[in-house]
Amino acid sequence: MENNQAHILIVDDEILNLEIVSEYLSDDYQISTAENGVIAWEMLEKSPNDFDVILLDRMMPNMNGMEVLEKIKQHPILQHCPVIFQTAKASASDIAEGINAGAYYYLTKPFDENVLLSVTKTAVEDRLRYKEILDNLEQTKLTMGMLTSARFEFKTLDEARSIASLVSNACPEPAGIVMGLTELMINAVEHGNLGITYAEKSILNEQGTWVDEVNTRLQLAKNINKAVSINFLRNADYIEITVIDQGEGFDWKDYMDFDPDRVMDNHGRGIAVANKLSFSAVEYKGKGNEVCATLNLS
Repeated sequence: MENNQAHILIVDDEILNLEIVSEYLSDDYQISTAENGVIAWEMLEKSPNDFDVILLDRMMPNMNGMEVLEKIKQHPILQHCPVIFQTAKASASDIAEGINAGAYYYLTKPFDENVLLSVTKTAVEDRLRYKEILDNLEQTKLTMGMLTSARFEFKTLDEARSIASLVSNACPEPAGIVMGLTELMINAVEHGNLGITYAEKSILNEQGTWVDEVNTRLQLAKNINKAVSINFLRNADYIEITVIDQGEGFDWKDYMDFDPDRVMDNHGRGIAVANKLSFSAVEYKGKGNEVCATLNLS
């Protein structure tokens, strides 16, 4: 087993389910299992930094998945660890309840192996990106705390992540800001300037070719001079961060919240993360190629 494999905790009171899911995932990830919520919470509380993703059954005796999830979201370290809910309760209201509690990835039983692998891969990649971004935050925190206004331009995904780390350090509690800001900025590159649609990204993620497609489109003649701008402004009451791309815009309204109809998709949570978790408010303007994220300071 490679030490750099992501570590996944699978929690289910049905032993057969533990064995099946472990078999599906063990080739790509380090696996630990827990037979109920009590055991899972003991493991998480003892070693909160050890796990990258938690695959959590909802219906369990003694301590059910919702109760475990509540404890996770109240823990200062575990609260940012992605939780994939697996459940036979697949109604829209049940899924919405899980989403509102913090489970932004969902699998309904019985689930297809390919769906399991796709959603798990997305959760792991989101987690690893977040950990990398947090490492970058520490390097610029002191200096950026004095920033009052700035303007940046960027073209690539790497530039977006780098600037997001920099700008987030100008905000209180940058660890809560950086993921949402990164998502808004990446969205401006891929969907805005490069015109990658939601359906196209679903396929590219499934094939593992999303980054390659982004880099290919960046080199096209029609895109090579396109840039995204980000403006930062701080006053006594709030911080305002505006991201503007050169794309055709999009219908952003359906993406402002976590949608039960998309919870098993392998992407599509970024704008909701920014709107619900990172900022006090997120507002798209005009045709959708300009977004203003506000953080109240008062």
